[in-house]
Amino acid sequence: MRRVLLALRSVLLWFFSILHFFIAAPTLVFLAIFLDPRKHDWLQRGFCRRIAFLSGARVEVRRSPGFDPQRTCFFMVNHVNLFDPFILYCAIPQLVRGWELESHFKIPAYGWLMKRFGNVPVPDVRRPSDLKRMWRLTQDAIHGGTSLIIFPEAKRTRDGHVSEFQDGGFRVAQQLGVPIVPVSLVGSFQHHRTGHWMLWPATVTVYLHDTMDTQGLSKDAVPALRERVREIISAPVEASLGEGNGR
Repeated sequence: MRRVLLALRSVLLWFFSILHFFIAAPTLVFLAIFLDPRKHDWLQRGFCRRIAFLSGARVEVRRSPGFDPQRTCFFMVNHVNLFDPFILYCAIPQLVRGWELESHFKIPAYGWLMKRFGNVPVPDVRRPSDLKRMWRLTQDAIHGGTSLIIFPEAKRTRDGHVSEFQDGGFRVAQQLGVPIVPVSLVGSFQHHRTGHWMLWPATVTVYLHDTMDTQGLSKDAVPALRERVREIISAPVEASLGEGNGR
């Protein structure tokens, strides 16, 4: 009986979430024609908070003492499900956008929103000209005071565990001297699993770990940096899975 009620709950949450998204997203795109999204970021944050609420997730944020909210940086995050970007946008206490696969910009409503608000397109086919464009847009964002969210796994987890990280974001951070903040999404896998439609009642905790400097790092130090960041992100994620919270 409980599972039937949870299934009915999921159906209702999906209905209202989709209805809200396809009304609010085009509205935000339209408003961005007249209003600078950077100066009216509260509109997007409110939109993201409603998405989290309508998905049935309760969001908590925990900041490490060494996290510096004043520094423009790369937020390196484990990737769990399609709600991750929205939860992060309303949890990170500064202007933030993200690296987004260029093919996602073609998705109706979602792609329009991501493009309008200034996400950086990551080319699906890595041609030199496309990579140079991504580099330039990344530089422009950082120099303009906009932090970027990067999912270094480049895919969503299927088992809740943190997969191996790719080098790309870490190489860019090292070359530009951009600080890195490891971010752990804990509880997202218990809330919604990629490949399944159920939305479970859960608390998603966003851990903002200590800000890490990359100034002066050599190229040879990138693999060690990558693995250190992965260890930091994985620790609370693996602890939550070990507590038997998975379904």
